[in-house]
Amino acid sequence: MPIFLNSGNTLFIRAAVTFGACGLAFCLQPATAQEYSTEQQDTEVVLAPDGFSPYAGRNFPQVPLWGDSHLHTMVSVDAGTMTRLSQEDAYRFARGEEVTTTHGLRAKLSRPLDWLVISDHAEMYGLMPQLLSGDAQVLATEQGRIWYEALTAGDAQRAFDTAMEIVASLSGETPPIDNPKAIKHAWEAYTALAERYNEPGVFSAIIGYEYTTEGANNLHRNVLFRDDATRANQTRPFSQYDSKNPEDLWTYLDDYEARSGAEVLAIPHNGNLSNGRMFSLNAYDGSALTEEIAQMRARFEPLYEPTQIKGDGEAHPFLSPDDEFADHDTWDAANLNGTEVKTPDMLAGEYAREALKRGLAIEREIGVNPFKFGMVGATDSHTGMATAQEDNFFGKHSGVEPEPHRWEHLVIEAPDPALNIYGWKQAAGGLGAVWASENTRAAIFDAMMRKETYATTGSRMTVRFFGGYDFTEADTISRLPADAGYAKGVPMGGDLAAAPEGTAPSFLVAALKDPISGNLDRIQIVKGWLDAEGETHEKVFDVAWSGDRSPDDSGKLPDVGNTVDVANASWTNTIGAPELIAAWQDPEFDATQPAFYYARVIEIPTPRWTAYEAKRFGVEMPEEVPMITTERAYTSPIWYTPG
Repeated sequence: MPIFLNSGNTLFIRAAVTFGACGLAFCLQPATAQEYSTEQQDTEVVLAPDGFSPYAGRNFPQVPLWGDSHLHTMVSVDAGTMTRLSQEDAYRFARGEEVTTTHGLRAKLSRPLDWLVISDHAEMYGLMPQLLSGDAQVLATEQGRIWYEALTAGDAQRAFDTAMEIVASLSGETPPIDNPKAIKHAWEAYTALAERYNEPGVFSAIIGYEYTTEGANNLHRNVLFRDDATRANQTRPFSQYDSKNPEDLWTYLDDYEARSGAEVLAIPHNGNLSNGRMFSLNAYDGSALTEEIAQMRARFEPLYEPTQIKGDGEAHPFLSPDDEFADHDTWDAANLNGTEVKTPDMLAGEYAREALKRGLAIEREIGVNPFKFGMVGATDSHTGMATAQEDNFFGKHSGVEPEPHRWEHLVIEAPDPALNIYGWKQAAGGLGAVWASENTRAAIFDAMMRKETYATTGSRMTVRFFGGYDFTEADTISRLPADAGYAKGVPMGGDLAAAPEGTAPSFLVAALKDPISGNLDRIQIVKGWLDAEGETHEKVFDVAWSGDRSPDDSGKLPDVGNTVDVANASWTNTIGAPELIAAWQDPEFDATQPAFYYARVIEIPTPRWTAYEAKRFGVEMPEEVPMITTERAYTSPIWYTPG
């Protein structure tokens, strides 16, 4: 049944809890608690000869395009020591074909992806396939010959030890094999392959690589190209051997754009393991942040990756103690390899919501917001397979594939055993959704630059989010919410115009469930703002929810419930809603305070990948291993700036 709230401010909420005759669309039932009516009026409607179809002339994005901006294959030095899946295997898998994994398992996605970035590491790009094949350019180096002989001698232990030695060499100041010709050859082989698999309108093979720096502190970036191989071949992957300073990466990309006329962007990822460094208030060298550096970061890093296999980085319960959904797949014990214990003061420099708040404060100080980013999820899988679905999760790397003891496998061995990370800690996520006008490299890249994107933890729910000043309940009745959204406001990633005097921003938000995942629990709008004293604040508003629940006196909404049968790794969609939609106006708006708003959509509880694993292999896991998850989506924010 529909739900309405009215607390003295303009606040409209509707929630459809059954499919009814409307199917998988944004279907709403007529209002009963308000005077609004959907009945046809006795007014003559005259249509122009070409004005009958409501879909004609729509020039905005119609569907989200799903992809992974962070996938590794055997071309990456670390992944290549374990996986034998090639870049071509990765494309085939992403397009929906069945592949055979490194350990001989059959694997296939439930649904193909629309786009993919194979972001193999820049460091010694292509080394492992070259070593294993006896590439002449690599064997021309002394280190290459030593490693080749060790890997191919037929001694399994020696081969393993050598693989670990190769991975460890990535932490050095200089590459153990410095062979630009071999890197150029591997890079051009990759870009040529991307051209073969790129099919405009069907699948976009976006060219990219990962710049991996400060390995233990995870200041990594995925670099994405808008253009084809012709332009991408005018450069080479910029690596930590060129510089460990991300600011130098931006300068390199700036120079490349100027030389080639091409366009590139970079996506920082999983700052939750950076021990406060990802969203530092200072420049890389510790000096004061300058306007120039802030502008470069804002220009080249329009997106951030808040969720992936190594945990979720949207919010943390220490930073957001009033947010009951902040503690999701949290990794907060140490940095990436467990060499530096994390302290509470580091957390503010690691999580997306806090970074968005910091950005408001920095902008007031220097005039530029370096953290004005949108959201896009990704896997960071090192298996060559972009698997983010709970019942189809192949893990971080191919050293251990699905088998009875994968959950207890040691993923990260820290100097202090208390900081070790075991297999069950991995999250089956995430995915990136892009609202692009068509499935082409250029259209997807352009959507990323305008931040019309959202991240999910693996579910493929459809989410719309618009901001403006005159959204009303009537806009929630339409089966075409984007018509009102684009006509009356800006989409996710946009900036609100100046507020008309006496008016507060209003938002139109809609969500449709993933057909093969859980129903929807609720939609929330997260607000962050900066007060006159320079202090940042946040608040989470429930704006639409399923069922006939009502907030209690403290404003807290009761839990949606839980239908998960852990033993059988199943659940029922007898709770929750297939779709939710709301028009909401900020009841606490202050026109003098800069602010951002983003939507978070929460599914009902469903089985986690560990529950599927326990069921399939008949194993029991200790109580500390979570068996239930709540998939969610995070939209890119919409910003308000006074004046």
